[in-house]
Amino acid sequence: MKNEPIALERDPEDPDDFDVSVEGLDRARRSRLVRTARTTLGLSQAEFASRFHVPLGTLRDWEQARVTVPDYAVAYVRVIIRDPDFVASIVA
Repeated sequence: MKNEPIALERDPEDPDDFDVSVEGLDRARRSRLVRTARTTLGLSQAEFASRFHVPLGTLRDWEQARVTVPDYAVAYVRVIIRDPDFVASIVA
């Protein structure tokens, strides 16, 4: 890991654990927001991607925290959480 500030230190008792940087923790929180929104709606990744016009590969990358969910997408997901039917009707 680079010289990034550590948000969570690894558990020395767990050989599989690792330090988590501030950036890594932020990426994980954003990822969880997207996944929670989708699962709360009871949609598969493919259904969510289709309904809200998000590329399926992008959604997978976000949910698996391979990339950081951009600020605009966090805002979009928060709007989806508030009124998913309205958002779906607007983007249809």
